[in-house]
Amino acid sequence: MATHKSAEKRSRQTEKRQERNTAIKSRVRTNIKSVLSAVEGKDQAGAAQSLGKAIPEIAKAAAKGILHKRNASRKISRLTRKVNALSKEA
Repeated sequence: MATHKSAEKRSRQTEKRQERNTAIKSRVRTNIKSVLSAVEGKDQAGAAQSLGKAIPEIAKAAAKGILHKRNASRKISRLTRKVNALSKEA
């Protein structure tokens, strides 16, 4: 437990950041799941629309340092490939 005034402040800041980061990660995961479920259901329009929402969320998470930039890039790339493969099948 923090006993110094500065350590108590650090603890409060850490809690706030942790809540914020968890919420952003959760939003990213939800968007990714929506894209993947649309791809599994072979819903081309829905997948494209979900991808359009997911890419900015992933990019924002990377910009804020919640995801590593290469990790975010890889996620975006893989999702885009899956959606594009779906359009090639049709």
